[in-house]
Amino acid sequence: MYEPHSSSVVMECRVLSIQSHVVRGYVGNKSATFPLQVLGFEVDSINSVQFSNHTGYAHWKGQVLTAEELNVLYEGIKLNKVNHYDYILTGYSRDTSFLEMVVDIIQELKKANPSLVYVCDPVMGDHGAMYVPENLLPVYKDKVVPLADILTPNQFEAELLTGKKINTEEDAVEVMDLLHKMGPETVVLTSTDLPSKQGDQFLVALGSQKIVKPDGTNTSQKICMDIPKVDAVFVGTGDLFAAMLLAWTHHHPKDLKAACEKTVSVMHHVIKRTITYANEIAGPGKRPSPAQLELRMVQSKADIENPAVVVEAKVLQKSSH
Repeated sequence: MYEPHSSSVVMECRVLSIQSHVVRGYVGNKSATFPLQVLGFEVDSINSVQFSNHTGYAHWKGQVLTAEELNVLYEGIKLNKVNHYDYILTGYSRDTSFLEMVVDIIQELKKANPSLVYVCDPVMGDHGAMYVPENLLPVYKDKVVPLADILTPNQFEAELLTGKKINTEEDAVEVMDLLHKMGPETVVLTSTDLPSKQGDQFLVALGSQKIVKPDGTNTSQKICMDIPKVDAVFVGTGDLFAAMLLAWTHHHPKDLKAACEKTVSVMHHVIKRTITYANEIAGPGKRPSPAQLELRMVQSKADIENPAVVVEAKVLQKSSH
Protein backbone atom coordinates (compact mmCIF):
# COMPACT_ATOMS: atom_id res chain seq x y z
CA MET A 1 0.00 0.00 0.00
CA TYR A 2 1.26 3.48 -0.82
CA GLU A 3 2.23 5.45 2.28
CA PRO A 4 2.56 9.19 1.73
CA HIS A 5 5.54 10.94 3.30
CA SER A 6 4.63 12.32 6.68
CA SER A 7 5.53 15.81 5.47
CA SER A 8 2.72 15.72 2.92
CA VAL A 9 0.09 14.71 5.47
CA VAL A 10 -1.67 17.91 6.37
CA MET A 11 -3.53 17.61 9.67
CA GLU A 12 -7.10 17.63 8.55
CA CYS A 13 -9.77 19.64 10.21
CA ARG A 14 -12.83 17.69 11.28
CA VAL A 15 -16.18 19.24 12.14
CA LEU A 16 -19.08 17.56 13.92
CA SER A 17 -22.23 19.37 12.82
CA ILE A 18 -25.46 18.60 14.69
CA GLN A 19 -28.29 20.28 12.77
CA SER A 20 -31.47 19.73 10.76
CA HIS A 21 -31.53 17.92 7.42
CA VAL A 22 -33.95 18.55 4.57
CA VAL A 23 -34.43 16.38 1.49
CA ARG A 24 -34.96 19.42 -0.68
CA GLY A 25 -33.33 22.79 -0.20
CA TYR A 26 -30.85 24.41 2.14
CA VAL A 27 -31.20 24.73 5.89
CA GLY A 28 -29.23 23.35 8.84
CA ASN A 29 -26.69 20.73 7.78
CA LYS A 30 -27.61 21.21 4.11
CA SER A 31 -26.59 24.88 4.47
CA ALA A 32 -23.39 24.16 6.38
CA THR A 33 -21.92 20.95 4.95
CA PHE A 34 -21.25 21.82 1.31
CA PRO A 35 -19.60 25.20 2.02
CA LEU A 36 -17.37 23.69 4.72
CA GLN A 37 -16.38 20.82 2.43
CA VAL A 38 -15.60 23.24 -0.38
CA LEU A 39 -13.27 25.03 2.04
CA GLY A 40 -11.46 21.79 2.85
CA PHE A 41 -13.11 20.68 6.10
CA GLU A 42 -14.13 17.09 6.83
CA VAL A 43 -17.74 17.32 7.99
CA ASP A 44 -19.41 14.62 10.06
CA SER A 45 -23.11 15.40 10.30
CA ILE A 46 -25.73 14.25 12.74
CA ASN A 47 -29.19 15.17 11.46
CA SER A 48 -31.34 16.36 14.35
CA VAL A 49 -34.40 16.14 12.10
CA GLN A 50 -35.03 14.80 8.64
CA PHE A 51 -37.77 16.77 6.92
CA SER A 52 -38.94 16.84 3.31
CA ASN A 53 -38.18 20.59 3.19
CA HIS A 54 -38.00 23.58 5.55
CA THR A 55 -41.10 24.60 7.47
CA GLY A 56 -41.63 27.80 5.48
CA TYR A 57 -43.32 25.77 2.73
CA ALA A 58 -47.05 25.06 2.77
CA HIS A 59 -46.34 21.41 3.63
CA TRP A 60 -43.56 19.48 5.32
CA LYS A 61 -43.20 15.93 6.55
CA GLY A 62 -40.53 14.03 8.37
CA GLN A 63 -38.86 12.61 11.44
CA VAL A 64 -37.26 14.06 14.54
CA LEU A 65 -34.19 12.53 16.19
CA THR A 66 -34.64 11.96 19.94
CA ALA A 67 -31.96 12.59 22.58
CA GLU A 68 -31.58 8.81 22.97
CA GLU A 69 -31.15 8.29 19.21
CA LEU A 70 -28.53 11.06 19.18
CA ASN A 71 -26.68 9.29 21.97
CA VAL A 72 -26.78 5.96 20.08
CA LEU A 73 -25.12 7.59 17.04
CA TYR A 74 -22.46 9.18 19.22
CA GLU A 75 -21.83 5.87 21.00
CA GLY A 76 -21.12 4.26 17.60
CA ILE A 77 -18.55 6.95 16.78
CA LYS A 78 -16.99 6.52 20.22
CA LEU A 79 -16.80 2.70 20.10
CA ASN A 80 -14.72 3.00 16.92
CA LYS A 81 -12.48 5.54 18.70
CA VAL A 82 -13.03 8.16 16.00
CA ASN A 83 -14.52 10.75 18.35
CA HIS A 84 -11.78 13.29 17.79
CA TYR A 85 -13.03 16.63 16.47
CA ASP A 86 -11.48 20.03 15.90
CA TYR A 87 -14.82 21.85 15.71
CA ILE A 88 -18.41 21.34 16.74
CA LEU A 89 -21.22 23.27 15.10
CA THR A 90 -24.78 23.41 16.40
CA GLY A 91 -27.86 25.41 15.42
CA TYR A 92 -31.62 25.11 15.82
CA SER A 93 -32.87 22.74 18.51
CA ARG A 94 -36.36 22.75 19.98
CA ASP A 95 -36.12 20.10 22.66
CA THR A 96 -34.42 20.47 26.06
CA SER A 97 -33.49 16.79 26.44
CA PHE A 98 -31.88 16.83 22.97
CA LEU A 99 -29.97 20.03 23.77
CA GLU A 100 -28.79 18.60 27.09
CA MET A 101 -27.53 15.48 25.32
CA VAL A 102 -25.63 17.75 22.90
CA VAL A 103 -24.07 19.43 25.95
CA ASP A 104 -22.95 16.06 27.35
CA ILE A 105 -21.40 15.10 24.01
CA ILE A 106 -19.57 18.43 23.70
CA GLN A 107 -18.19 18.14 27.23
CA GLU A 108 -16.86 14.68 26.45
CA LEU A 109 -15.35 15.76 23.12
CA LYS A 110 -13.68 18.74 24.79
CA LYS A 111 -12.12 16.37 27.33
CA ALA A 112 -10.79 14.25 24.44
CA ASN A 113 -9.48 17.34 22.65
CA PRO A 114 -9.04 20.41 24.90
CA SER A 115 -8.34 22.63 21.87
CA LEU A 116 -11.70 21.78 20.28
CA VAL A 117 -13.64 24.87 19.19
CA TYR A 118 -17.41 24.92 19.69
CA VAL A 119 -19.32 27.22 17.33
CA CYS A 120 -22.84 27.78 18.65
CA ASP A 121 -25.74 29.54 16.98
CA PRO A 122 -28.18 29.90 19.91
CA VAL A 123 -31.33 29.84 17.78
CA MET A 124 -34.28 30.97 19.90
CA GLY A 125 -36.17 33.66 18.04
CA ASP A 126 -36.09 37.01 16.30
CA HIS A 127 -37.69 40.45 16.37
CA GLY A 128 -38.89 40.12 19.96
CA ALA A 129 -40.55 36.69 19.65
CA MET A 130 -39.30 33.25 20.67
CA TYR A 131 -39.91 30.43 18.21
CA VAL A 132 -38.58 27.66 20.43
CA PRO A 133 -40.07 26.56 23.78
CA GLU A 134 -39.14 29.01 26.56
CA ASN A 135 -37.59 26.27 28.69
CA LEU A 136 -34.67 26.18 26.24
CA LEU A 137 -33.42 29.58 27.42
CA PRO A 138 -32.07 28.38 30.79
CA VAL A 139 -30.36 25.43 29.08
CA TYR A 140 -28.62 27.78 26.63
CA LYS A 141 -27.77 30.27 29.38
CA ASP A 142 -26.46 27.88 32.01
CA LYS A 143 -25.12 24.93 30.00
CA VAL A 144 -24.61 25.66 26.30
CA VAL A 145 -23.16 29.20 26.14
CA PRO A 146 -20.50 28.49 28.84
CA LEU A 147 -19.13 25.73 26.57
CA ALA A 148 -19.19 27.85 23.40
CA ASP A 149 -16.03 29.38 21.96
CA ILE A 150 -17.75 31.23 19.11
CA LEU A 151 -21.32 32.48 19.54
CA THR A 152 -23.55 33.91 16.78
CA PRO A 153 -26.78 35.28 18.29
CA ASN A 154 -29.00 37.87 16.66
CA GLN A 155 -29.93 40.92 18.75
CA PHE A 156 -33.00 39.31 20.33
CA GLU A 157 -31.08 36.15 21.30
CA ALA A 158 -28.22 38.22 22.79
CA GLU A 159 -30.77 40.19 24.81
CA LEU A 160 -32.42 36.99 26.05
CA LEU A 161 -29.09 35.49 27.11
CA THR A 162 -27.85 38.58 28.96
CA GLY A 163 -31.15 40.07 30.16
CA LYS A 164 -30.07 43.44 28.72
CA LYS A 165 -31.81 45.38 25.96
CA ILE A 166 -29.81 46.84 23.07
CA ASN A 167 -30.83 50.36 22.06
CA THR A 168 -27.43 51.84 21.23
CA GLU A 169 -24.03 50.73 20.00
CA GLU A 170 -22.76 51.12 23.58
CA ASP A 171 -25.45 48.68 24.75
CA ALA A 172 -24.36 46.22 22.07
CA VAL A 173 -20.72 46.45 23.16
CA GLU A 174 -21.78 45.90 26.78
CA VAL A 175 -23.92 42.88 25.81
CA MET A 176 -21.01 41.35 23.88
CA ASP A 177 -18.77 41.81 26.93
CA LEU A 178 -21.42 40.16 29.14
CA LEU A 179 -21.52 37.24 26.69
CA HIS A 180 -17.69 36.97 26.85
CA LYS A 181 -17.99 36.72 30.63
CA MET A 182 -20.38 33.78 30.16
CA GLY A 183 -17.77 31.84 28.16
CA PRO A 184 -17.31 32.51 24.42
CA GLU A 185 -14.20 34.40 23.39
CA THR A 186 -15.69 35.34 20.03
CA VAL A 187 -19.18 36.84 19.78
CA VAL A 188 -20.88 38.07 16.61
CA LEU A 189 -24.26 39.79 16.73
CA THR A 190 -25.39 38.68 13.29
CA SER A 191 -28.11 41.31 12.97
CA THR A 192 -29.37 44.20 15.06
CA ASP A 193 -32.06 46.89 14.82
CA LEU A 194 -29.49 49.63 15.34
CA PRO A 195 -29.60 52.40 12.74
CA SER A 196 -26.87 52.16 10.12
CA LYS A 197 -24.84 55.26 9.29
CA GLN A 198 -25.32 54.25 5.65
CA GLY A 199 -29.12 54.56 5.85
CA ASP A 200 -32.13 52.31 6.28
CA GLN A 201 -31.13 50.00 3.41
CA PHE A 202 -28.45 48.53 5.68
CA LEU A 203 -28.49 46.50 8.84
CA VAL A 204 -25.78 46.60 11.48
CA ALA A 205 -23.86 43.56 12.67
CA LEU A 206 -21.20 43.68 15.39
CA GLY A 207 -18.43 41.39 16.55
CA SER A 208 -16.07 41.10 19.48
CA GLN A 209 -13.05 38.90 20.05
CA LYS A 210 -11.23 38.54 23.35
CA ILE A 211 -7.46 38.67 22.96
CA VAL A 212 -5.01 37.71 25.69
CA LYS A 213 -1.90 39.85 25.36
CA PRO A 214 1.62 38.42 25.92
CA ASP A 215 1.67 40.05 29.39
CA GLY A 216 -1.50 38.14 30.30
CA THR A 217 -3.93 41.05 30.25
CA ASN A 218 -7.19 40.84 28.32
CA THR A 219 -8.17 43.15 25.53
CA SER A 220 -10.81 42.82 22.84
CA GLN A 221 -11.18 43.69 19.20
CA LYS A 222 -14.63 45.06 18.46
CA ILE A 223 -15.90 45.52 14.93
CA CYS A 224 -19.01 46.77 13.23
CA MET A 225 -20.41 46.14 9.75
CA ASP A 226 -23.12 47.68 7.61
CA ILE A 227 -24.75 44.91 5.61
CA PRO A 228 -26.99 45.66 2.61
CA LYS A 229 -30.61 44.56 3.22
CA VAL A 230 -32.46 42.36 0.77
CA ASP A 231 -36.25 42.46 0.55
CA ALA A 232 -37.09 38.77 0.87
CA VAL A 233 -37.26 36.04 3.48
CA PHE A 234 -34.42 33.56 3.15
CA VAL A 235 -34.15 30.36 5.12
CA GLY A 236 -30.83 28.75 6.00
CA THR A 237 -28.81 31.98 5.93
CA GLY A 238 -28.08 31.88 9.68
CA ASP A 239 -26.80 28.31 9.33
CA LEU A 240 -24.57 29.35 6.43
CA PHE A 241 -23.31 32.34 8.44
CA ALA A 242 -22.24 30.22 11.43
CA ALA A 243 -20.53 27.67 9.14
CA MET A 244 -18.63 30.37 7.24
CA LEU A 245 -17.60 32.10 10.46
CA LEU A 246 -16.20 28.75 11.62
CA ALA A 247 -14.23 28.43 8.38
CA TRP A 248 -12.92 31.97 8.21
CA THR A 249 -11.99 32.26 11.91
CA HIS A 250 -10.02 29.04 11.33
CA HIS A 251 -8.11 30.78 8.53
CA HIS A 252 -7.87 34.10 10.44
CA PRO A 253 -7.76 33.04 14.11
CA LYS A 254 -6.54 36.40 15.45
CA ASP A 255 -8.30 38.65 12.98
CA LEU A 256 -12.04 38.87 13.54
CA LYS A 257 -12.27 41.76 11.07
CA ALA A 258 -11.00 39.64 8.15
CA ALA A 259 -13.06 36.59 9.20
CA CYS A 260 -16.27 38.62 9.40
CA GLU A 261 -15.62 40.43 6.13
CA LYS A 262 -15.24 37.15 4.29
CA THR A 263 -18.21 35.56 6.06
CA VAL A 264 -20.54 38.48 5.30
CA SER A 265 -19.24 38.69 1.74
CA VAL A 266 -20.03 35.02 1.11
CA MET A 267 -23.53 35.68 2.46
CA HIS A 268 -23.90 38.68 0.17
CA HIS A 269 -22.89 36.74 -2.97
CA VAL A 270 -25.12 33.75 -2.19
CA ILE A 271 -28.13 35.92 -1.34
CA LYS A 272 -27.64 38.13 -4.38
CA ARG A 273 -27.44 35.14 -6.68
CA THR A 274 -30.53 33.66 -4.99
CA ILE A 275 -32.74 36.76 -5.22
CA THR A 276 -31.72 37.41 -8.84
CA TYR A 277 -32.65 33.85 -9.77
CA ALA A 278 -35.87 33.85 -7.73
CA ASN A 279 -37.12 37.09 -9.26
CA GLU A 280 -36.31 35.83 -12.74
CA ILE A 281 -38.23 32.57 -12.21
CA ALA A 282 -41.17 34.22 -10.42
CA GLY A 283 -41.67 36.77 -13.19
CA PRO A 284 -42.22 40.55 -13.05
CA GLY A 285 -44.24 41.87 -10.11
CA LYS A 286 -44.61 38.42 -8.48
CA ARG A 287 -43.25 37.54 -5.06
CA PRO A 288 -40.99 34.44 -5.27
CA SER A 289 -42.15 31.30 -3.46
CA PRO A 290 -40.17 29.53 -0.71
CA ALA A 291 -39.07 26.92 -3.29
CA GLN A 292 -37.77 29.65 -5.60
CA LEU A 293 -35.94 31.32 -2.71
CA GLU A 294 -33.86 28.27 -1.77
CA LEU A 295 -30.23 29.38 -1.52
CA ARG A 296 -28.24 29.01 -4.74
CA MET A 297 -25.53 27.13 -2.89
CA VAL A 298 -23.95 24.90 -5.54
CA GLN A 299 -24.00 27.76 -8.04
CA SER A 300 -22.03 29.87 -5.51
CA LYS A 301 -19.15 27.44 -5.11
CA ALA A 302 -16.52 29.85 -6.46
CA ASP A 303 -17.73 32.67 -4.19
CA ILE A 304 -17.60 30.37 -1.16
CA GLU A 305 -14.04 29.30 -1.96
CA ASN A 306 -12.75 32.78 -2.63
CA PRO A 307 -15.20 35.55 -1.74
CA ALA A 308 -14.62 39.01 -3.18
CA VAL A 309 -14.87 41.21 -0.10
CA VAL A 310 -17.81 43.56 -0.57
CA VAL A 311 -18.45 44.65 3.02
CA GLU A 312 -15.76 46.32 5.07
CA ALA A 313 -15.74 45.99 8.85
CA LYS A 314 -14.86 49.03 10.96
CA VAL A 315 -12.78 48.53 14.07
CA LEU A 316 -14.64 50.13 16.97
CA GLN A 317 -12.09 49.77 19.70
CA LYS A 318 -9.36 47.75 21.21
CA SER A 319 -10.23 48.10 24.87
CA SER A 320 -8.19 46.79 27.78
CA HIS A 321 -9.92 45.27 30.75
